[in-house]
Amino acid sequence: MKELDPNQTGRAEAFQLWMRAPMPMVTLVKTLDVTRPARLSRRGDLKFNLLLCWCIGKAASRVEEFYTLPVGEKLIRYENLAVNTVASLRDGGIATCDVPFSESLDQFRRDYLALTAQVRETGAPYDLNGDYMVIGTSALPQTEIDGAVNIYAGCYNNPFLVWGKYRKKLWRASLPISFQFHHTQMDGGHAARFLENLQEEIRALNP
Repeated sequence: MKELDPNQTGRAEAFQLWMRAPMPMVTLVKTLDVTRPARLSRRGDLKFNLLLCWCIGKAASRVEEFYTLPVGEKLIRYENLAVNTVASLRDGGIATCDVPFSESLDQFRRDYLALTAQVRETGAPYDLNGDYMVIGTSALPQTEIDGAVNIYAGCYNNPFLVWGKYRKKLWRASLPISFQFHHTQMDGGHAARFLENLQEEIRALNP
């Protein structure tokens, strides 16, 4: 990673406008067709959450703005992406786990399973935040939700996605997803393109 001079980037105006804004986060909500990962997850060892996290990383890798993130008062450029997931612990608690994104679904699957197992075993989070631009996620499969707006604490500017239980109707499955992002990192058009990319990657899943 490296620090950028904001004035030498395409985000110069956004940096001036939003870095000191009291609430610089924007949330978009989109309902996705998740029939493909829902079916795949019922057939074998490819978990629904794993497949969705890989699709998120794949869709984000197609949007240049994901590689630049405001951190503190600085604008940082990253070379790699990771997708964060939440692992359930043996004592009933939870801990976060950053999974490095790979273009290979098989490699991502191996990393996801190994790292989440490590977090469950040790109870300690696995953090790649210093070397990777991490996309946060939170799954609430216990219930259907229409959307979520996350709290902004001022110390976590990373993009973040939240979803609940997917909905089944006849032979299709749908899932509302909330996507929160810092306006310094990207504009609404970039976020919309990411969500369109995400739908494309989900439909194109072919393990």
